[in-house]
Formats: sequence, structure tokens, C-alpha cells
Amino acid sequence: MENSQPNEYVSSKERRERKQQAKLEAKNSVLQKRRAAKVIRWIGWSLVGAAIIGSLVWFVLSQPKTSDSEIISRTGIHWHPELEIYVKGAKVEFPANIGIGVAHQPVHTHEDAVEGVVHLEFEGLVRKSDTTLGQFFKSWGKDIRSLGANVTMTVNGQENIDLENYQMQDKDEIVLRYE
Repeated sequence: MENSQPNEYVSSKERRERKQQAKLEAKNSVLQKRRAAKVIRWIGWSLVGAAIIGSLVWFVLSQPKTSDSEIISRTGIHWHPELEIYVKGAKVEFPANIGIGVAHQPVHTHEDAVEGVVHLEFEGLVRKSDTTLGQFFKSWGKDIRSLGANVTMTVNGQENIDLENYQMQDKDEIVLRYE
């Protein structure tokens, strides 16, 4: 004999109530899933936001502190010292557009490089180390001693031994002589 369960008689009212109950449970299940997804998204975006804020705080705190004595300007500069270079008495012209390219360097030259003009164009904070003669040579891709070992320097007619550490000023007349 087959195992049969007795058919339970369910009235149409009870069937409607069961259907409504099933719909209500399904609706509640969907709402719970939506709430869970919303909470997960909120947690995810909160973690992303916390990571961004943490990165910004780390970046600011990890920056080396610049003492006031090292700062030339907080609002930028636009200076034009002049540089002449002589190797064994022959004048060397440095090329135009040194430091100009995809990444525009604050220490650079333009077409007036044939006249020896170096451009120092900084925005914002400018440190003494940003304006050194060594920075110009770095932008040029050379070492200050690459043109010769025995070098003398004058600045505005006065002998100067700072060489790459010399902090250029607006309208300086710098002469390097290599023998």
C-alpha cells in the first residue's frame, strides 16, 4: 500500500491568508536583503572614506617640516638670474627649454637662454634649496662639475665659492669659468 497522507482540507479563506502570509514573508525577506546590502555599501563607503582621510592625514604629517629660516616665500616667486658659462675661455650657451616638457620644472629656460636668462617660477611655498644653482644644473640634466674640474664662480662681480649651493636671486649675474 502507498503511503499517503490525508488531504488536509483548507478553506479558500485560509488559502488566501496563507498566500498573503507567504507574500508578506517574501516581501520581508527582500526588504531584509536590501537593508543588508545597504548596510554593507555604507560600511564599504565608510571604509573608503576613512582610508582617504587617513591617507591625507598621513601625507600631511609625513611631510618634512620646513623651518621659517628655510622659506623664501609662501606665495611664489618669478625671478630671472643671468648665467654665463665659459669653458677654457669659450662661452658655452645652454639650450632653450631646459626643464620644459611634460612636467614643467620651476627652474627652466626659454628662448632667452642664449642671453643666459634662467627662469625661477614657483607658485606657493619656495624654500632656499629650491633656488640653488644646483637645481638649474639638475633641470639641465648635468652636474655643475661635468664641464670641468677647476671651476671659479663670480656673482654680481664678487667671487663666490658656493657653486651648486648658491641660492640664486632675481637679476643675479652669475659667471662660471672652467679651466
